[in-house]
Amino acid sequence: MASLLPGLRRAAPRLASDFFICHHCQKYARPAARQIKIPRKTNLSRTIRFNSSAATFPELVPKKTSPLSSLSQTISNAEKERAKGGAKKGFFPETPSNTVAYWLLASAGGVFGIVVFGGLTRLTESGLSITEWKPVTGSLPPLSASDWASEFDKYRASPEFKLLNPHMTLEEFKKIYYMEWGHRLWGRFVGLSFVLPAIYFVSRRKVSANMSLRLLGISGLIGFQGFLGWYMVKSGLKDDLFAPGSHPRVSQHRLTAHLGAAFICYTAMLWNGLSILRTNALLSHPARGLAQLTHLSSPSLSVFRNSVAGLTLLVFTTALSGGLVAGLDAGLIYNEFPRMGTGFHPPKAELFSPFYSRKSDQSDLVWRNMLENPSTVQLNHRVLATTTFTAILSLWAYSRFNRRLRGALPNGARKGMLGVVHLVLLQVTLGISTLIYLVPVPLAAAHQAGALALLTGTLVLGSRVWVPRRLMALVRQRVRQASAVTGAGKVGLGKEAMKSDLSALRRNGPPVL
Repeated sequence: MASLLPGLRRAAPRLASDFFICHHCQKYARPAARQIKIPRKTNLSRTIRFNSSAATFPELVPKKTSPLSSLSQTISNAEKERAKGGAKKGFFPETPSNTVAYWLLASAGGVFGIVVFGGLTRLTESGLSITEWKPVTGSLPPLSASDWASEFDKYRASPEFKLLNPHMTLEEFKKIYYMEWGHRLWGRFVGLSFVLPAIYFVSRRKVSANMSLRLLGISGLIGFQGFLGWYMVKSGLKDDLFAPGSHPRVSQHRLTAHLGAAFICYTAMLWNGLSILRTNALLSHPARGLAQLTHLSSPSLSVFRNSVAGLTLLVFTTALSGGLVAGLDAGLIYNEFPRMGTGFHPPKAELFSPFYSRKSDQSDLVWRNMLENPSTVQLNHRVLATTTFTAILSLWAYSRFNRRLRGALPNGARKGMLGVVHLVLLQVTLGISTLIYLVPVPLAAAHQAGALALLTGTLVLGSRVWVPRRLMALVRQRVRQASAVTGAGKVGLGKEAMKSDLSALRRNGPPVL
């Protein structure tokens, strides 16, 4: 036994390198560390035992019974799998950058501004001052007296000049021209400031594959919105689209489509920007994010979540009905609230007048009056606005006085709901004031901006309570990855403990039983 101890002391340092380093790392170790010369005796396994549950010498124990060998192989396989995963990494990242989110929110702000400015253009009757659509060359205004004279001659040939502004001077024409030119230039800026950065972010791998398709869709929507704008203006340049001798105006259908496309474009930009920020915030702390999403998915919040989605759709529909009101100048009749004449609604004969029907059998009587009769259109807008107001207050009261929902509702959602209440109160006040004071330009523009602000409030509230399936799956995947990393860390700690035990073994020698 005395002759065996010196050999074990010399072999102990080499045992650490051979048995406590994974196979993947052994190829980088010193060659001498793998060449172990150990004196062998037939009764060695009977007389010496280590603190480890495995035998020290692999020559004496089969490899399949060594837990250290299994652990080393497991770690090596995990590293190979991670290497394969990195090699398969695609062009697009898993989640977009926060920079993309801030750019989308800024783009949404630009759309918000152009919607308000477009309302001012319509209210000042400046939209028909430019009678041609030149997407490229129209970026510059007339620069000489002859150019201004040419543009003014084109406007004087339009029905609006002949019926409304036969005494307009060139200086007065320049004012409305610059208003419409500014609106179109703003639209070009919104398009370029979106398309060019979108190309940059995709090429620099700042957006995911799903988000790149959304950016493509929004870019196409912006182009379609510009086409709708010209299609709308074109309807006001021909007198065959309205009754002879009536007020020249653009088609209310095309105006509503133009307004609705702008609202959809704004919604897409705002929602995707908020979604990116929320996704990255939840993924920064996956376990906490999963707990939050699981809580929001609870049945106690299902009614509230679905109600917020319904409110968003209701606000959007009410805004579109306001586009019909603007297109028909329906706000200039029945300028009182809540009554309309002698009652709360006009007579039935006025609401469904045969004058608006174009078929002999009057099969289009109802829908024609719903879309073309100013009295019916204003009543529809009043009903939708009142319904929206009542629904928002009812949902707030439900979230405030229902104990179960009040205890489960997150603080951010509670504040968002209160913000929507404030916005709807402001919007109703602006709408009634606009009606009573015969549609003054400042109040009417503020009322249109209030509609978009109310839609913004419902979208922000929705972003705090809705649980997209893709987001839930992504957070769960991150939690699983984090759990795997945590498990690997625990294994590493176990290996460090083994190395500490081996150091003590080298200092004190193996125990003999």
